[in-house]
Order: sequence, then C-alpha cells, then structure tokens
Amino acid sequence: MTELSEGRSGALAGAHLTPLVGPHDVRAVPAGQLAAMARDIRTFLIEKVCGTGGHLGPNLGVVELTIALHRVFDSPRDAIIFDTGHQAYVHKILTGRAAGFDHLRQAGGLSGYPSREESVHDWCANSHASASLSYADGLAKANELRGHRERSVVAVIGDGAMTGGMAWEALNNIGASQRPVVVVLNDNGRSYAPTAGALADHLHTLKHPGAHIGAFDRTRPPNLFAQLGFVYLGPVDGHDTGALQGILDQARLLRRPVLVHAVTVKGWGFGPAEKDEADCLHAVGTVDAVTGRPAPATGPPAVSWTNVFGQALLEVADEREDVVAITASMLRPTGLYPMAVKYPERVFDVGIAEQHAVTSAAGLALGGFHPVVALYSTFLTRAADQVLMDVALHRLPVTFVLDRAGITGPDGASHHGMWDLSLLGMVPGMRIAAPRDSGQLRSLLREAIAHEAGPSAVRFPKGTAGPNIEALRRTGSVDVLAESGILDVLLVSYGPMTQQCMEAAAQLVEQGIGVSVVDPRWVTPVAQELLDLAARHRLVMTVEDSSRSGGLGNALAQHLRDHAVTTPLHSLGLPRAFLTHGTRKDLLTEAGLSAAQIIYAVLRARAGKPLTPDSSTDGIAT
Repeated sequence: MTELSEGRSGALAGAHLTPLVGPHDVRAVPAGQLAAMARDIRTFLIEKVCGTGGHLGPNLGVVELTIALHRVFDSPRDAIIFDTGHQAYVHKILTGRAAGFDHLRQAGGLSGYPSREESVHDWCANSHASASLSYADGLAKANELRGHRERSVVAVIGDGAMTGGMAWEALNNIGASQRPVVVVLNDNGRSYAPTAGALADHLHTLKHPGAHIGAFDRTRPPNLFAQLGFVYLGPVDGHDTGALQGILDQARLLRRPVLVHAVTVKGWGFGPAEKDEADCLHAVGTVDAVTGRPAPATGPPAVSWTNVFGQALLEVADEREDVVAITASMLRPTGLYPMAVKYPERVFDVGIAEQHAVTSAAGLALGGFHPVVALYSTFLTRAADQVLMDVALHRLPVTFVLDRAGITGPDGASHHGMWDLSLLGMVPGMRIAAPRDSGQLRSLLREAIAHEAGPSAVRFPKGTAGPNIEALRRTGSVDVLAESGILDVLLVSYGPMTQQCMEAAAQLVEQGIGVSVVDPRWVTPVAQELLDLAARHRLVMTVEDSSRSGGLGNALAQHLRDHAVTTPLHSLGLPRAFLTHGTRKDLLTEAGLSAAQIIYAVLRARAGKPLTPDSSTDGIAT
C-alpha cells in the first residue's frame, strides 16, 4: 500500500494525488490514478480507525463506490445520502475532513456518522437504518417543487438495511414517480451478520452467473425492482471504479427512478476484516492495524453486560422450552448467539426490521410462547406503536431486553439509549427493570420471563458489568443498599448509577448527613414500599441514567402526590436534549451524574436552593 500524507486544509494526499479539498478535486484525478487513490484511502482508514475505534469493515467496502459517486454526481448540488451512515467515512475524506480522523468519535472531534454541523455535503445526520430512501423521496419532491429538475438525489443503502420495512414504503413511492432518484444498493451480503430472508435469495439470483436481469427483459425471471418501477442496472463490481462510474453516469442520465446493484465485499482490502466471519470487523475499538486484534488484556478478563445476559438467557432456555428469542439483524451484538448455537430453531433474526420483530413476537406469544426481543435501546424506539398496540394492548407476555441503555459514548446522539424508559413508562401494564449489577441482571431477567400477565423490559448499559452490590435487606421488591440510622436523605437509584450513589452516600455520612440508598429494581410499577420509604425521609433524590422527562423521578413524584406524601423530591438525570459523542464517563459528568455532583445536589437541596444555578424544566436537575 502507498503512503499517505496530509495536504492543505488537512485534506488527504496520496503519493500520486493532488491534495483533496472537496469533490471537485476527486473529479480532477486522472482515471489511471484512481486505483492508487483507493489504496491510499484504505491505508488511511486502517491506520486511523484502528487507532481511534469506529466502523472499519463497512467503510473499507465502499471506497471505490464512494469515489465513483463523487466523480459522477456534484455534491452538495446533487444530494448523496448514506443509509445508516456508518459507511460515510470515505465520503468525509473526499469532502475535505481527513484531518478530523485523529479525533474520530471523540469529544469535540469528527462524528462517526454524517453530520449537518460538519459539512454541507452531509444532508442529514442519519444513523438508523432504512431511512435513506424516504429522505431521498422527499428531497426529490422538493427539487421538483422548486424547479430544480436537473438535480439528482442518490441514496446509498446496504442489502441489510433494505430489509427494513421503511425502505419498502419508500420504494413503493419512488418507483411510482418519474423523479430522478438513484438508489445504489450496496450488496455485500450482510449487515452485522449475513443477510437472510427472501430479499437475500432474490439478490443472490440477480448476482448468479447467467441470471443478469435487465429492467425490460421479459425472457428472464422477474426482477423485483423493475416490477416496482425502477430501471435496474447491474450487478456491477463494487470495487471497479471505472465500471461503477460508467453505470452511475448512465443512471444519472436516465432522469427517472433507477436502482444500481453494486456488489461489494465488507472489509475489502484488509485481510483480518475479510476473514472475520462474525462481522468483518464491523465496529472496532482500538486494535492493531496489522492483525486487527485488540491489545492483550493486562488484568482479569472483563465481563460485559451483553455476555451476562446471553449466558443467563441460555440457562432459562435450557429450563423452558417455550422461551424463544428474536432480534433485528444483531444476533451477536445483543448476546443471542449462544442460544442460537444451541437452539437454532428457537432464535429468529428478522433482519433490520424492529417493527416486524415486535409484532412477530406478539404472534409467538399468541401462539403460547414467551418471546425475548433483544434490541439496542435506541432501536426499540422505532417500534413504539407495535409495543403499545400489538403487545401491550393484548397483555401479551413478551420480554424486551434493551442493551446499550443510557449513555453509550462515541456513537453520539442517535445511539444513546435515553428514551426507552420514557416511552415504555407510558405503556399500560409494562414492567421495567434496570439491574445494578450482573447478579441482578440474572435475577431480573428470570422475573421478567416468569411474568405472564403482560409485557416486561430489562434495560442495561453498554460496557463492563461491575462488581455485585449486595443488599442489606429487601422490603417487598425494593433493595435497601445502605442506611445510616438517620432518615435525612433517600437516594433512589437503579441500574449502573447505583455505584455513584453508594460513593456519594458514604461521603455524605462522613459529613453527618443521614443517607439511605435504595434500588427499586423494578422502575415500573412504582412499589408501595418505595412510597413508604420516601414518606419516612426528609428528602428524596432520584438518580438515573435516562432522560428526566418521563423517568423514574417523574413517576415517583406523581405517585407521591397521588398518595399525599409531602416529602420533597428532586431528580437527577439526562437532560431533554440530543447529547453529543464522547466517553460515557465524561458525558455523565456533563449531565451532573458523578458522585461528587450527586453530593453537591444533595447539599443544595437540603439548603433549599436550586440544584444548579440555571435549573429549568429541561435542565439536568430541579
């Protein structure tokens, strides 16, 4: 591979390239130098992403495709939208942002997804799958209404994201129009895992030798996209810049809905990614730029929340044949892989289709099974209607397991699991648990699956599960973790914030302030024992790694009012805002959720002062 250097304005310059400031420079590169340019970009990506962490495999697979897009289309005049957005790193390089990769996904640094704040070439900050085609449909309509008929709109979507229902809603509309929308189907045969289902079978037919199907060739088997109104072009080698450029130029000139079928290899050009059958190094932490492996652990191996859940679910599945599991194209990331290996017939990966996953779970429950739906917290919000109307309305025993709840860190605003509790808290009959440690995760998962009168949810954060925090005693369903004998302050915590509360309580007790720390275990329904404890203290403070709007603090305050409990209650939690990317520790501190900040809030509350000088209903604390 050729060496990379940095050109003016921090833009990328390879051994044979002039410095790239924007797409106009990409179009000026002679055709004979494009292969060297692609090699330079891959070298750059491997070195930078292995050093900072980020989405490596998806970006290595779209280097030539992105170069070709910027040589054919005139961004930002022509809108280029990347579905999910985690494969937009090459796009960022070609639009003059290479210098930012030294701080990729770090506080104040480059976002790991498209960002309207970063560049006019990023039309939307999309990072949830299957949305690009709807954006494209709307932009094409806007161009038509404004008389910009010469402009094109391009949506780059993977075969994994194409399995999402929203993508098909958009295809239905785009195909019936005559607007110039170019859908580039980046077909690498997988999302996190290999793409499954009827769409994958159809794409295989289109790629198979002898099965090339033209849009109007009635002698061939039917082409689904052609039947939906698209001109189908392809399949084309997604790693041949010249071939891509030719077919994309043809699509641009047609001035109507076109689907370009580009066949790529995820992780292309980096041996460790190509050989990684699990996820092609889809998303990596800091890893070796030669082997693709993390640095050897220096201490005892850390146990992630996800792994604890996976093993705990397998134990329950061993005991109960009616327990089944569903995920949306995230078998390994959500911890279902161990169960899928042992009980493949009882684990269902439905593709990137959270709405379908939830209602399919409802059908399984109607059929006498107890489904466990394992999703990232941020993705459950896409299926809010299905949770409400398809599961809860029927009081069905479905357990939702929400990984990456609360602050997740470097993936930023779209991936923080901040809203699940607020949304699920409104669902009638929904029981929500938040384990403070791995022992409680095992216990609460069993309790959730044992609940047959309606839906339940178990939420836990990203990262490593800390040491178990043993309870002094349990009253009802509430664990009392610390008590000093003086009933001054009741700290109510759940989930991972319990450790900070314990640290804060110890220091407050040293200052002569009586503090009790309790973990309700079940956030909803609010336990009567929690109300009784609140009534016996002079001040109640809730601490949660969730949005304060609709969180535990709000629910407990409402119950205190309903039961005429007059103890003042203050809540600490995440603000009603879109939080940026950074480390989990730093973002929690910014939200006022460190042990020191909890102490500060307690002292101000006891003095009758606002918890922060500029407290408001949307602030960190009131």
